[in-house]
Amino acid sequence: MNTDTPVPTPTISRLCADGTMIELLYDADLAITSLAVCRPSGKVSIETQVDLSTGERLVSYAPTNNLFTSGCVLLPSEVGTFDDKAELLEQVRAFIHHYVDLSPLYEDIAAHYVLLTWVHDAFNELPYLRFRGDFGTGKTRALLAIGSISYKPFFASGASTVSPIFHILDEFGGTLILDEADLRFSDATADLSKILNNGNMKGLPVLRTMTNRNRELNPRAFKVFGPKIVGMRESFADRALESRFLTENTGGRPLRPDISIYLPDAMKTDAQALRNQLLAWRFAARHTVGIDPNRLIAGVSPRANQITLPLLSLIDDGDLRDRIAAELVAEEARVSSERASIPDIAVLAAITEAAAVSPTAHIAVADIARRVSRKNSGSFENSFTPKAVGSIVRTKLRLPTVKSNGVYVIPNTARPAIAALATRHGLSADATDSTNATARGFVARSAKNARGA
Repeated sequence: MNTDTPVPTPTISRLCADGTMIELLYDADLAITSLAVCRPSGKVSIETQVDLSTGERLVSYAPTNNLFTSGCVLLPSEVGTFDDKAELLEQVRAFIHHYVDLSPLYEDIAAHYVLLTWVHDAFNELPYLRFRGDFGTGKTRALLAIGSISYKPFFASGASTVSPIFHILDEFGGTLILDEADLRFSDATADLSKILNNGNMKGLPVLRTMTNRNRELNPRAFKVFGPKIVGMRESFADRALESRFLTENTGGRPLRPDISIYLPDAMKTDAQALRNQLLAWRFAARHTVGIDPNRLIAGVSPRANQITLPLLSLIDDGDLRDRIAAELVAEEARVSSERASIPDIAVLAAITEAAAVSPTAHIAVADIARRVSRKNSGSFENSFTPKAVGSIVRTKLRLPTVKSNGVYVIPNTARPAIAALATRHGLSADATDSTNATARGFVARSAKNARGA
């Protein structure tokens, strides 16, 4: 007979195979922790330990843990009451409106994002929430207020040591609240970028080099998936990383007169009460939410749909979904316009135009170079030779070139790939004139710099 006592496992949350949900509670006033347990039947109990059928015994973290006593990680103190999602959402929106000055649309987005954080593990991809602007424009206030009612918020900074961020995300999960995320020229910034690049999709841990007690190399995979709310002054250079954010640009209008310039103590009390209610909502909704493919947005890229669909799946208001869709379409148009100032896109626009003019012929690289130059008043004449264009075609656009009748061409067999690239970058034969007009300023500067060199 096995009389071994199970080894206790300190637990902050657990979703069991049978659907049982376990969440850590921390009461700062009483200095105690406990486990809130929601059974598949919906029955909720508060327990000091939970014995699983696997033989594992789950216990709560110690209430003296510095992560809790310092406020670095915030938790519910009890399981609150939840009756109606719309009513809870209105309370979340009112809390945000009281403490943070946001545009009306983004206020609605932020309120729904808070709900998303509490059920984020029901989805495979997630967007990030971002506040971008100069110092003194309310970024940190937004992070503190919205973060305080998110699921297991963990407050960090771009200046923080990165190692504990990896360990806490891996052990606790929850919502990373990251201020000053765009600090530059440091190893910490590179590691934070890995967290942001990998953390919006399940199954993409970050590998870090570690050694065991015998000094043997023992790399470890850190789980970094989860919602993230970020404050930064500028944008990331990585366009793929930029596509993960739903962004509010701060400081674009005068501060609302009813917004306090300091955070009152009441915010902590209000946030605690909301976290308790939101935990009750997680227990009620976690097994019923999921992706609704009917809420895909026409006219935006697959990436934009992939990132925003979890949020849209939680939004019941059709008018709000339409307003978010219109904003995303406008944002994609803006991004496409900016990308037109990149040489690769200028060349692709010329290829697309040439393909439309001669739908059956091979596309000569020299003709592409002439079109790029002509669209830009000849500014590319010296800097974008057929040889330079051929290099962009092969190395940047990944299109083949072959020699035909003594000249290099893009063969007809590449037309499906050209069409796919044009669609991906928002180009068409009709759009090439406007696209190249947008690129003209960059072209002129490039040629001028080339002549100066």
